[in-house]
Amino acid sequence: MNSPMTLYGAIPFMQAHKKDSTVGVFWLNAAETWIDIVKSKSSANPLSLGIGSHTDTQTHWFSESGLLDIFVFLGPTPKDVISSFSELTGHTQLPQQFAIAHHQCRWNYVTDEDVKDVDRKFDKAQIPYDVIWLDIEYTDGKKYFTWDPLTFPNPLDMQKQLDDHERKLVAIIDPHIKNEGGYSVVDELKSKDLATHNKDGNIYEGWCWPGSSYWVDCFSPAARKWWAQLFQYAKFKGSAHNLWLWNDMNEPSVFNGPETTMPKDNLHHGNWEHRDVHNLNGLTLVNATFEGLVARNKAEEKAGGVRPFVLTRSFFAGSQRMGAMWTGDNQADWEHLEASLPMVLSLGVSGFPFAGADVGGFFGNPSRELLTRWYQAGAFYPFFRAHAHIDTRRREPYLLPDLEKGIVTQALRLRYALLPAWYTAFHTASKTGAPIVQPMYYAHPGDEKGFAIDDQMYLGATGLLVKPVTKEGSTSVDVYLPDGEKYFDYSDYTSYSGPGHVKIEAPLEKIPLLMRGGHIVPRRDRPRRSSGLMKFDPFTLVVVLGNDGNAEGELYLDDGESYDYEQGAYIHRRFTYTGSTSSLASEDVSTKDKKTAQYLQQMKDVRVEKMVIVNAPSSWKGKTEVDVSEEGGSSSGESKKAGFGFVSGESGKADWAVVRNPGVSVGAGWKISFA
Repeated sequence: MNSPMTLYGAIPFMQAHKKDSTVGVFWLNAAETWIDIVKSKSSANPLSLGIGSHTDTQTHWFSESGLLDIFVFLGPTPKDVISSFSELTGHTQLPQQFAIAHHQCRWNYVTDEDVKDVDRKFDKAQIPYDVIWLDIEYTDGKKYFTWDPLTFPNPLDMQKQLDDHERKLVAIIDPHIKNEGGYSVVDELKSKDLATHNKDGNIYEGWCWPGSSYWVDCFSPAARKWWAQLFQYAKFKGSAHNLWLWNDMNEPSVFNGPETTMPKDNLHHGNWEHRDVHNLNGLTLVNATFEGLVARNKAEEKAGGVRPFVLTRSFFAGSQRMGAMWTGDNQADWEHLEASLPMVLSLGVSGFPFAGADVGGFFGNPSRELLTRWYQAGAFYPFFRAHAHIDTRRREPYLLPDLEKGIVTQALRLRYALLPAWYTAFHTASKTGAPIVQPMYYAHPGDEKGFAIDDQMYLGATGLLVKPVTKEGSTSVDVYLPDGEKYFDYSDYTSYSGPGHVKIEAPLEKIPLLMRGGHIVPRRDRPRRSSGLMKFDPFTLVVVLGNDGNAEGELYLDDGESYDYEQGAYIHRRFTYTGSTSSLASEDVSTKDKKTAQYLQQMKDVRVEKMVIVNAPSSWKGKTEVDVSEEGGSSSGESKKAGFGFVSGESGKADWAVVRNPGVSVGAGWKISFA
């Protein structure tokens, strides 16, 4: 493992794990760093990190410069280690809901009419998406905070069309500023002396997308303040409230620099050499961008504004507080699809869970099969964005042949249906640092057979276990089940039992997705064009009974955009099915604050429209109704009835049942009795 100058980002955090014991080491140094890892049979060294009963792992850490600042986390579980690490470096941002939906990007959409046409074609094909992205070509001659007057003459009209369906625009803005006379941004950068200097103390000039460029020095408080004010609507003319930001090339990338970055002896604010702070450079830029968007949005109608969205390429421990990252410029091949899963999982257990890879691969043209499988995998990335290089063929999903287009659409609709579960997992991450997608060792720290598995993962604490297909031509996968609990196929309730590997059939149209017994999963089943249009849709609860006959789950819900949740404007419910009483109940786990009642009133008509009970008791067969009681019901305490149906599973499949239209509010306490 190393974090040299040429990598996009670095989190120098290592964990060592053996059965029921995890430790972590955080090497807080932003200079070029190497870590040698050596395993040996000797167990004599008391400072080594033991992995396995007879193997010691010794690590040798060395950085080019900087301070020696080390934190050791003693666990004992992965959850404890990551929680403590996240308390130190910061929890991930709770993003707006649109940010965890489907993003569509390429280098480049060539005109504002092109953007509007793509938007209309998604609607015509009935394929949901929330965000369309613009790479560098939208600018006037690679000058950031401008629009090309010929190709993007009416950016506000473009953003208005997107806003009509609750969609957003993300525009790229990089830290290199074009060196051209009469460009107000570079004129201010120079006159206020806010750029990075060379070793002689003069402004540093390098080469990047615009040609000759200067680099804003966001280690300087004055530079950060200046950069932040550039995002004001009056400064960034043509930007609207639904425009958000992408900071790329922020390692920084310098085309004619050593190792394609800045010289190590460049000077930042306080006369820090670049060699000392290279891995922090991207964090400082994103921090300034984030603060700029916060200030811009303070003028919004919602008190306190709305939560910013920023994507970064360069990152360090702590960058997760400001937004999302992606794994960089990948290839449209099967190996890069396969590699994306351990990369995303590794970032999740390193405190940066809001991560994803370019769906379809950035370079090259994927086959229809590869693109289809990549969308299925991408539906389980926390950050879900399709992206493509300027030289690739157009590959928006509506351009696929009918077969693959239908399969990709189903994968996207699955992501949207499960957005309540994803948003709940993001909320948990924002409070505890828990990974949003979880590897096997994290979820089952006592199961040694699962430690090395990095191609299957759980969605938060939902019990949803997915193993995307990453091999060309594969029509099945072997999924490892770590325990004796029953698992059920998400689509047809086929039952599987562990511990051990089970074969799951996975033709092209199928995502291998299992539901672990003992969990309750919230979802929204009505297909919409974007997540913003789902705000007042009803919910379905999928109750998957475990071996003990019980199940539980959570739902977190707020307005998906503002900071009002910090004042109690949210719903947080725990759902519990108790087998001994044959009842399903909703319990409030929120903390009341001044905006709680206002939000509950706003959401009072949002209902639970259906409950699906998988692995239902056979004694329910023939039952046609259930008893429903809700908080605030009749004073006599009488319950109402809801329709009920029972379905006997075919061979190898679970029995299941459905409660139809129970008529209960998602924000209220209620109880369903099946007895």
